Amino acid sequence: MPYFGRITGDTSQNNDGATDITSTNTTTYEQGFVTASRMDGWTERSFSKNITAGVDFMDNVVAQISDYKMEVKQAILLAILSGIFSMTEDDTVAGQAATEFLAKHVYDISSYSGEDGVVGAGTLNKAIQKACGDNKGIFKLAIMHSEVATNLENLRLLKYLTYTDADGIQRDLTIGTWNGRTVLIDDGMPTEDVSADDDVDGEGYTKYTTYVLGSGSIILDDIGDSVPYEMDRDPAVNGGQDTLYVRDRFICGVDGISFEKPSSVTASASNTDLANGENWNIINDGEKAISHKAIALCKIVSRG
Repeated sequence: MPYFGRITGDTSQNNDGATDITSTNTTTYEQGFVTASRMDGWTERSFSKNITAGVDFMDNVVAQISDYKMEVKQAILLAILSGIFSMTEDDTVAGQAATEFLAKHVYDISSYSGEDGVVGAGTLNKAIQKACGDNKGIFKLAIMHSEVATNLENLRLLKYLTYTDADGIQRDLTIGTWNGRTVLIDDGMPTEDVSADDDVDGEGYTKYTTYVLGSGSIILDDIGDSVPYEMDRDPAVNGGQDTLYVRDRFICGVDGISFEKPSSVTASASNTDLANGENWNIINDGEKAISHKAIALCKIVSRG
């Protein structure tokens, strides 16, 4: 797909009435996306219904499909972010751009002990300013572990949204905000245990990853499958059984970063492929890369 370059005011020329205008052109890059297809199936025996007074076990499966789909998308999202923050650093244009991006867009305070190693009042603002400077306003969403969220709650930095019902009673929602950014809390976020032997304090600790995203920074759209749902019945096996098959296809991409298809990827990228940093490059034309400030992704690593 084309990725269009931007015009800036840096090339503005003085109009003194006697100077010809010098025109420039924008640079158009190429950006790679990848499709991730997923499938699954669940089988329930008819006999189960016979011995449970008519309870339909397949209805139970169907009722959980929406949660299943969210878990699938979540796993894909975390795999993409893992790949982005492990891009290859080398002497190529892409590698140099990756080095600059990782230096600016990763804010790691986990090496500090005590309160300095956990998120605080200024952590988010410092992290997004380091990443995008005066463009830090592009960040809209933070995804964090409940341990990090609990620390923010204790500091009264995490505020939960509220709504007022028809009776005028105000209630808290499960969605919070941190410095004006929407917060999602999920214990599926990456963690890393550091042993006491590797800790300068000799106690050991856990590193928690928090991702901060800008609007539209991740492209993860459901593009559908030709046959997304399918039921099959086998009347002979186990006295009769029904199977529900589910298929999903997603288009995956990151604004400002291209997926470069390696030989190992087939018609669908696995989560392992998406989490491989060698498969991602900051958009470039072999001579220059786009500015890291245009990429609305930030990673905070803390002790909680």
